[in-house]
Amino acid sequence: MAIGLGSMIGAGVFAAFGPAARAAGNGLVLGLTLALLVAYCNATSSAQLAALYPESGGTYAYGRRRLGPFWGFVAGWGFVIGKLASCAAMAMTFGSYAAPALARPLALGAVGALTMVNYFGVKKTALATKVLLAIVLLSLTAVVAAVWLGEAVDARRLWPLEGATPYGVMQSAGLLFFAFAGYARLATLGEEVIEPQRTIPRAIPLALGITFVVYAAVAVSALAGAGAPSLARATAPLAVAVEAGELAWLSPAVRVGATVASLGALLSLIVGISRTTFAMAANRDLPGFFAAVHPRYRVPHRAELAVGLIVAAVAAVADIRSAIGVSSFAVLVYYAITNAAAWTLRPDERRWPRLLAGLGLFGCLTLAFTLPLVSVVGGALLLALGALAFLLRRAS
Repeated sequence: MAIGLGSMIGAGVFAAFGPAARAAGNGLVLGLTLALLVAYCNATSSAQLAALYPESGGTYAYGRRRLGPFWGFVAGWGFVIGKLASCAAMAMTFGSYAAPALARPLALGAVGALTMVNYFGVKKTALATKVLLAIVLLSLTAVVAAVWLGEAVDARRLWPLEGATPYGVMQSAGLLFFAFAGYARLATLGEEVIEPQRTIPRAIPLALGITFVVYAAVAVSALAGAGAPSLARATAPLAVAVEAGELAWLSPAVRVGATVASLGALLSLIVGISRTTFAMAANRDLPGFFAAVHPRYRVPHRAELAVGLIVAAVAAVADIRSAIGVSSFAVLVYYAITNAAAWTLRPDERRWPRLLAGLGLFGCLTLAFTLPLVSVVGGALLLALGALAFLLRRAS
């Protein structure tokens, strides 16, 4: 459960509330609840598949085994696209909280520095993960305390709902899905825990539930303290919520938490994407040029550098909302394939009802196609280009 919390409660919460408020107004808490339900379905499907196939690659591997090489490729390609966009969003979150006037140069500097850190084989340790989680929780506590003790609360910002339409709530759910990223780590622990058949089914709802309570407390506090319109305009929404009250002096604590969390997330994401790129290249689903390991540092150095260059290019031109939208679209497609693979499991292979896989598949596709149009078009185009390249390569 601690691993799940460390994977979920991170930098996403500092970035996603702004775009979600723009989509659903003060109805974003409804969107958060919907995102939680879809995440739970996805996590149960991932857990069942991970128990059957305890191998690296996640849905890239599950899709290949259950649905065929094409869908496995689409899942892996979606993961790469989604996490590249997540990297850009994390880099821009770092810049927006550290120094808004220099947000983009700082974002590019962070990408370059952490790419080099990964290149030389430096990894985030378990201790660093625990320290990071503690810093983030202290920072989010500062947000809640600053709002409710700083006399900035106005209940009219919470109710009645303003600007909340069913479409907007679903769009906010898709955007807030970004903040739950990392929960699938729980599903891959089958080979590492005692009694996985009992432990994992208990850990998943507990970790997701605790994360939801933390996020809901922060969302309600931010809305009550600053209001949905202010959050929607902000690139650092939680800092804006704190600075609206009399305890604005707590803002540096929030900004430090956001910068540390975003750098930690960026470090982990670059590692994950480069390894997935390496695995896909080794399977000839991506150019073999990326299936190379540095002779000294023992890292997939070509994949590392390519990831760093792409993330820097995206961070140089995109905004946080667009990056979060594309990331959410691609990752929702990834989990749609996860649920489709779980749907094919026999009764003796399942730990949860088949209905959850069906709900997860429907929920992922629904949220994906209610995201902002530019995110849907951009994400779909990138997925289609990858799929076309895959088909042409297999046909040649």
